[in-house]
Amino acid sequence: MSELKAGKYQTYPEYKDSNIDWLDAIPEHWTTSKLRYTFSFGKGLTITKENLRDTGIPCVNYGEVHSKYGFEVNPQKHPLKCVDEEYLKTSPYALLENGDIVFADTSEDIDGSGNFTQLVSDEQIFAGYHTIIARPFDRECSRFYAYLLDSKELRTQIRHAVKGVKVFSITQAILRGVNIWLPPIGERTQIANFLDHEIAKIDTLIEKQQQLIKLLKEKRQAVISHVVTKGLDPQAPTKDSGVEWLGEIPEHWVVSKFGYISQVVRGGSPRPAGDPTLFNGDYSPWVTVAEITKDDEIYLTETETFLTRKGSGQCRVFSSGTLLLSNSGATLGVPAILKIDANANDGVVGFESLNVDTEFAYFYLSTLTEDLRERVKQGSGQPNLNTDIVKDISIPIPPKGEVRQIVSSIHKLRNDYSKLIIKATSAIKLMKERRTALISAAVTGKIDVRNWEQPND
Repeated sequence: MSELKAGKYQTYPEYKDSNIDWLDAIPEHWTTSKLRYTFSFGKGLTITKENLRDTGIPCVNYGEVHSKYGFEVNPQKHPLKCVDEEYLKTSPYALLENGDIVFADTSEDIDGSGNFTQLVSDEQIFAGYHTIIARPFDRECSRFYAYLLDSKELRTQIRHAVKGVKVFSITQAILRGVNIWLPPIGERTQIANFLDHEIAKIDTLIEKQQQLIKLLKEKRQAVISHVVTKGLDPQAPTKDSGVEWLGEIPEHWVVSKFGYISQVVRGGSPRPAGDPTLFNGDYSPWVTVAEITKDDEIYLTETETFLTRKGSGQCRVFSSGTLLLSNSGATLGVPAILKIDANANDGVVGFESLNVDTEFAYFYLSTLTEDLRERVKQGSGQPNLNTDIVKDISIPIPPKGEVRQIVSSIHKLRNDYSKLIIKATSAIKLMKERRTALISAAVTGKIDVRNWEQPND
C-alpha cells in the first residue's frame, strides 16, 4: 500500500503473531476469536423465483448479493423484488435487522465465495433464497464486522474452506469456524468510521470513472451511427432515405434491405436437445447467443461449446467471415463476425453471400437503437427477429470506395475511444486495489487510526 509506505499512516507500537493462516501479525492488545462467538447464523426464505413479485416485503436473494448492490443494501435506495406479507407470519426467522449480513451460499466461481451484503436500513426486509444470515451479537460493531468480512485475509480463509467444482458452496458450519481478530470495541468503531469516510471517497472516484466509461461508449456509438448513416463529408448533398427512422442520407447513397443484399439464414440446434451423441463433443464449434454479445468484440474467434460430428451434421455450417446477428432474448440485434467455421444455434441469424462490406454491415447493425429493435419486434408480433424481419431491415449503402474509408475511419475512432476506456478501466482497477488494501490494512492493524479525526470536507 503506497500511502502506508510513504508514512501517511502510523503503525501500532507492538505486534504479535496472530496464529491465524494468511494473517502474519496483529497489534499486541488485539484478541483472536471465531465468527461463532460474534454472530448467530440462520437461513433465508425457502422460496424460488416464482415466489417473487413487484409489491410486498422487499427480499434480498443471492443474485443481489453477487451482482447488484455488493457491500451494502438499502431497500429505500435499491430496487428489490418482494414476497407476500404472509411470510411475516410463517417465516419470521428470515427477517433482517439493521446491521445483519447476508451471505450468498453458492457462487459460480471461487472468487465469489464469501460474497455478502449488509442491511443498512430499519425497513422490513427478508433474506431470500440461497442465503445465509449472520446476525452480530454486538450491533454497535456491525459496520466493523462488515469491513472485517470484506478483508482479503478473511476472504482467503473462506475460499480455502468452500467445496465445489462448477458451483462453490459455503455453509453455516464453514462460517462459524472462520478465525477472526478483534481490536477493543472503541477501536472497532473508530476503524469503521475511518473506513466509511475513506472508502466513500474511493467509491465516488470509481463511480465517476464508471460514468466516464459509459459516456465514452455512448459517444462512440453515436459517432459511429452518424458515420454509417450520414457519411464522412458534412457538406455532401442529402436526400430523404424513404425510411422514417433513417431520415436524410447522402444523395449518392442507395437504400437497400438485407434480404436483397444477402442470403439470410437462421441457425439450428441438433435434436433431440441434450442428446450426448450430439452435444458436448470436440468436432465443430457451436455458437450460441451468449457468445456473440460480448461488449466491444467485433470478431468471434472461439466458442465454449462443441458439437459431435453427428450433431454438426444436423446443422448448417457458417463459414469464417460470416456476419451473425442475435435474433432473440434481451440481447436481440447484437452482431458479430465469425473468424472460424462454426455451427450456430437457432437464436442466431447468419448473412451469407453478403453483397456489402461485412464490417460496414456489422457497424451499421451495431448502432441500431433499442427503439428500432422494439419497432421491429412490435411490427412482427413476434418475440424474436425471424428471418423475414431481418430481411426487411433497411440499410444505407455508400459506393465501395467510400465504404472502405468509412470502415477505416471507424476503426481509428474505436481505437481512440478504446484508449480512453482502457485508461479509465485501469484507473478503476487501481482504485479497487487501493480500496481492498486500505480495508485490509485498517482491520488487521497494519495502520493505526486511533487518532484519526473526521475531516471537514
